[in-house]
Amino acid sequence: MSDLFTGERRTVVLGEGAAVLAGYAGDRVEALLETVATIAEASPFRHLVTPGGFVMSVAMTNCGRQGWVSDRRGYRYERVDPLTGRDWPAMPELFASLARQAAAELGFDGFAPDACLINRYVAGARLSLHQDRDEASPEAPIVSVSLGAPATFLWGGVARGERVRRIRLGEGDVVVWGGASRMVFHGVAPLHAGERINLTFRRAAA
Repeated sequence: MSDLFTGERRTVVLGEGAAVLAGYAGDRVEALLETVATIAEASPFRHLVTPGGFVMSVAMTNCGRQGWVSDRRGYRYERVDPLTGRDWPAMPELFASLARQAAAELGFDGFAPDACLINRYVAGARLSLHQDRDEASPEAPIVSVSLGAPATFLWGGVARGERVRRIRLGEGDVVVWGGASRMVFHGVAPLHAGERINLTFRRAAA
């Protein structure tokens, strides 16, 4: 397993168009967490149900013009939070600027996310290997920011069954993937302890 230490600024290449920017958001952690709390007051965390009827172990909410949702009807983006009946909270500039800057580090200039998925992990919560396929703009990269407890990020290949790397992510680490790596299978191993918040920035609409 690769170990990345909080506060250490370095780049770990995962593949073409993909890398871990270790410690990249380290100086913004407190402000990011405070902003997450404000967003959750307007659109609370909830455990979504998969199309197969399983309850996700990860709790989530969203901000931005689009929000990712899941239920028995399928995975999709919606402009209105089905829990509150209101638009999702607007994406704060603090979030958007971090996503733009991190994407630009890997050559994805002009990234303009319209959705930020906010996932909350507690001990035992996990995210199975998957591809992000619900976006209408798959040419745009994904930017993922780790806050709170360390976690093991799973990084596979573009086909299911390829070798999976296990990468330790600490608070403030940012993962960016796009281009040839945009459809890589990825996930998060069960969290050992504590609470972790993950911000995942995407361009959902065309």
